[in-house]
Amino acid sequence: MKKSNIYSSGDQRKINPNWFTGKVHMKDISSKIKSKEQGVYHVYFHNGAKTKLHYHSGNQILVATRGSGSLEIFRRFGTSKSNFKIKRTEKISLNEGDTVYIPAKTLHTHGSVNKKKVFSHIAINILPTRSSEYRTIWYESDFKSNVTKSVD
Repeated sequence: MKKSNIYSSGDQRKINPNWFTGKVHMKDISSKIKSKEQGVYHVYFHNGAKTKLHYHSGNQILVATRGSGSLEIFRRFGTSKSNFKIKRTEKISLNEGDTVYIPAKTLHTHGSVNKKKVFSHIAINILPTRSSEYRTIWYESDFKSNVTKSVD
């Protein structure tokens, strides 16, 4: 049995700047507690930062732990894998203590809504099956109507 404290220092996961707008840092809880069925991360979004548009191969649960944020859901139009149109279909406010479930393959973004404060959440990425790798597909977009490319 392993334990971790979400507020302790250490266990930082390296951030790929292609996946976020602005300053973000993340604590890798799953590696500390040796979780095999899900990835668990405590993510901090500074000064209005958010994820770029993306979807996951497995389901995801977000638990807001600090500040104010949002989850935006998008619908995809077109057949191109990396250049297509989008339309926001839902915007959900996230405040401390709020929990939301995001089904696999749902195109979305989440992060801070306040340019002067931090928003944080715990992300629980539920692995699709024991033999499958949890994958996240990231995109460059204007967050309004256009996706211009896939990013790594």
